[in-house]
Amino acid sequence: MTFKSPQSLKTIAELINAKFIGDENFQVYGTNEIHRVKAGEIVFVNHPKYYDKALNSDATIILIDKEVDCPEGKALLVSDDPFRDFNKINEHYQGIQTFETTNQNLKIGKNCKIHPSVIIGNDVTIGSNCMIFPNVVIGDRTVIGNNCIIQSGTVLGGDAFYYNKNAEGYRKMLSVGNVILEDNVEIGNLCTIDRGVTDSTIIGAGSILDNQIQIGHDTIIGKKVLIASQAGIAGCCIIEDDVQIWGQVGMASGKRVGKGAVLLGKTGVNRDLEGGKTYFGSLAEEFREYLKKEVKLKNL
Repeated sequence: MTFKSPQSLKTIAELINAKFIGDENFQVYGTNEIHRVKAGEIVFVNHPKYYDKALNSDATIILIDKEVDCPEGKALLVSDDPFRDFNKINEHYQGIQTFETTNQNLKIGKNCKIHPSVIIGNDVTIGSNCMIFPNVVIGDRTVIGNNCIIQSGTVLGGDAFYYNKNAEGYRKMLSVGNVILEDNVEIGNLCTIDRGVTDSTIIGAGSILDNQIQIGHDTIIGKKVLIASQAGIAGCCIIEDDVQIWGQVGMASGKRVGKGAVLLGKTGVNRDLEGGKTYFGSLAEEFREYLKKEVKLKNL
C-alpha cells in the first residue's frame, strides 16, 4: 500500500506509539508484506524465526517486536505488537472497505454494459467494452481492463483470509490492497477473488476463469491462464503464463507454477512446480510418473 504522500519515520512512530531507530526524517512510502515489499516500505515481523528474512528483505523500515541491530541504510520501528500496529498504519492511511458509500471516483470506459444490480465500491476503474452481469460486487480500488466479462454473483475484492492467533482468539489482518483484471479477462459465475492485503491480486491479460473459483490475496495469475470450476488457489501464489488448471485443483499458499504447466483435476499443489509439464495426484507429481506408480501398485 503506497501512501498518498511520503511520511517521516517519526510521524509513523508517533501514530503507533513505537520507538524508532534511525533518522526521524527518514522517508516512508508505504507498507507491504514480505513477499511483495519494496524499498521505502514498511514490513512487519513478530517472530524471531523470521527476523533475518525481514531485516534482509527489500523493506527499508522493519516494524519489529524486539530491538535488534539495524542494517545499514534501514530503520526500525520497535513495537510490543507489530501485527496490531501494521493494521493501524494501514487503516489510518488507506481506510477499510465498508460499502457505506459507493461509486466515489468511479471511472468507466466506453461501450460497457453493467447490470443495475451490480455493486461498485470507491476509486474503481473499469475499461471499455466490458460486460458485467447481475449481482456482481466490485470492491474499492479494483481496476478492470478493456473487453472484460464478469458473470453473475462474482465478488472482486473481498477480504483476505489472513488471521493471527493469540490468547484471545484470531485477529484479522485488514486488507487495503486491490484486485486488477488486465485486458480480455473473463470471470465465470460465483467466483471470489480476494484483494491484496497491501498490494494487488492480479489476473493477467487473456485469462479465463470458470465458475465457483477462489483466488486468494496477493496471488498473481499470468497471461492466458485457464482455470476450471471449483479450483481453490491460496494467497501469495504465482501462476505463470499459459498454465491450465482443471477442476477442483487445490493450491497451497505461496507456491509457484511454471509457464505452460497443466494441473489435472483434483491435483494438490504443496510445492513449486516446473513449467511445461503435466501434473496429477493429491501431492502433485508428473502425470507419467504417477501412471507408472499406479501400474506397479496394481501388479503387486
